[in-house]
Parts: sequence; structure tokens; C-alpha cells
Amino acid sequence: MAENAPEFERGTEAARVYVRFKELFGGHKHYARSKRKTRTDAAESVPFGAGRDPKGLGDIVGALTNQLGWDSPLAQSELVANWTSLAGEETANHSTPVGIDNGVLTVQCESTAWATQLRLMRVDIMTHIAVRYPQAGIESIRFLGPNVPSFKRGPRSVQGRGVRDTYG
Repeated sequence: MAENAPEFERGTEAARVYVRFKELFGGHKHYARSKRKTRTDAAESVPFGAGRDPKGLGDIVGALTNQLGWDSPLAQSELVANWTSLAGEETANHSTPVGIDNGVLTVQCESTAWATQLRLMRVDIMTHIAVRYPQAGIESIRFLGPNVPSFKRGPRSVQGRGVRDTYG
């Protein structure tokens, strides 16, 4: 090769390692220019042959998300975004989905009364989720009430048994 050619074309060890990693992790085979085959078959280059029809962008994106395994995260984010239509207007005003972790949907409720009410509606909500978002992978729902103050630490904490010492 020419003296002024880049290192990659000169065949250095680093170039060979790069090409090998590209084959292993990139999914593409590296072919040298001399090994490349040229098409001589005229039937393969027919402009309106089989497999040459244009595809819609939605089909391509759908196939890509399926191939990359993005179906579940996309379904989960769609579930959280559409919580109002899933749970109902009144319920959504008093509850907010916080996140999804290991198939458990966590919902923060405005009050303990709303948390209890939603616990009673758990089966209906799970049924709606299973029908509308089957790829989300939601196995259960956890309803949380409001955060209440704890007296275990801070200015009102007491050494020893504390509040329980008068009850036996």
C-alpha cells in the first residue's frame, strides 16, 4: 500500500483488532475490497422485484422496537402517561403513578382513604391494565398513602421504649 495511507489501511494490529471487534459486536462482517463480490445476476437488481416495496414509518419503528426489546418499557411509559383514562378522572385526581419496578406499579395516593379505596379496586385496575397494556409486564399494584411524620428520630424522639411503655 501507499506510504501515505492511514494506519487502518496498512493492516496494523490495532486495525485488525478493531475489525474483529466490529464483526463480533457490531453484527457486520468486514470484507476487504478485493474479496467483495459483484452482482452479475440481473434478476436481483429488478427495480420492482419482491421485497422492494416501501414500508410505512410506523411499521419500521414497530419492528425496530420489537427487535431491540423496547416493547415493555414503551408500554410501561404509555401506561403511566395514560393513568387518567385507565383509572378514571376522579381517581386520577387523587392518585399519581410513581413508577414501575420489577413488575410492581407503585401509585401514590392523596390520602389513606384513597389508598384504601384503590386497594379495593385493585382487581378492576389490574384487569384494565392486562387488557390495554399486556406488554407492560405489570404483575401487581402497590398503593401508598401520604407520607406521615415519624417520631423515631428528631426533636420529639425519646430514649427507651417511648410511647409503648404505657401499654404493657
